[in-house]
Amino acid sequence: MTDLDSLRYPIGRFSPADADAPGMRAAQIDVLRQLSARLRTAVSGLSDAQLDTPYREGGWTVRQVVHHLADSHVNSMVRFKLALTEDWPTVKTYDEAAWARLSDSTLPIDGSLIFIDALHARWVALLESLFEADFQKGFNHPALGRQTLAASLAHYAWHGRHHTAHITGLRERMGW
Repeated sequence: MTDLDSLRYPIGRFSPADADAPGMRAAQIDVLRQLSARLRTAVSGLSDAQLDTPYREGGWTVRQVVHHLADSHVNSMVRFKLALTEDWPTVKTYDEAAWARLSDSTLPIDGSLIFIDALHARWVALLESLFEADFQKGFNHPALGRQTLAASLAHYAWHGRHHTAHITGLRERMGW
């Protein structure tokens, strides 16, 4: 892995290898349950100047990463609900980088942190209510094809850890 790769993928690239392993499900749900607290710890005490520091050259700022997690995870929960209530719906994609450049990505992070708290409390409650067969339901993603809820859960467990590691890695490198 190159230095740039280690900055871009501090916990490694996503690997769907264990996405369908039922034994992994509880651990993946637990990662989503803990994301809010881990993210709050990662950004605790950061100044506005620190929040506006990119985690790598050409990367998003810490502030943009926090807002991105809120945006991305709400999109994922909507996809889960569509998959649970419709037969393999086709979901809409969105331009994450364009969203990160919108003016609301410059707001204080408190709103997104509160949103992530509430979103993950609801998402985890939904996930814990599902039967194993429900995780084989899914959606059609225009760029990625058919995605089961099992695979999507594994991806979003990784996604939260991935972006939190961007922030904690920056703090380590900067001595914050």
